[in-house]
Amino acid sequence: MRTIALRFSNKFAPECGTIEAHNELIREKGYVWYGKLGNKIATGVFDEILKNDEPRILLIHSGAANRYWAYVDKIQHVIPEKKDITAYYRNDADKFKTWFRVTRFESALRDIMSKCTVTSSGQELGIASKYNMSPYFKITVPDR
Repeated sequence: MRTIALRFSNKFAPECGTIEAHNELIREKGYVWYGKLGNKIATGVFDEILKNDEPRILLIHSGAANRYWAYVDKIQHVIPEKKDITAYYRNDADKFKTWFRVTRFESALRDIMSKCTVTSSGQELGIASKYNMSPYFKITVPDR
């Protein structure tokens, strides 16, 4: 499977943390929009992710060992309705350039970073992420 890995932080999240803040809206609505700061992700990458049997992206908690799969059913550059965005970044929605509609989060295996390879270099994601400050990586994930 080909997808992307994104870094995230709890720096601006409420006390419950980024994932739990998003889960609150998933429990209420069945989905939540997760925003990626900075440069847009190309629409060709959207297509690659969404053609997977279970489209998902890998979220890497910067400075921590937590990794999560975010299962997505839509990806877009247009800012979604504010009521569908977690409250703590609704007022900064214009800073997010790519939006993923997440239907659920799942903890990833502890060693997931060593199992994924960066598509452009063939390097293990765990190694590449230590030495490259890229905001996201296109990755290949082995079948479960």
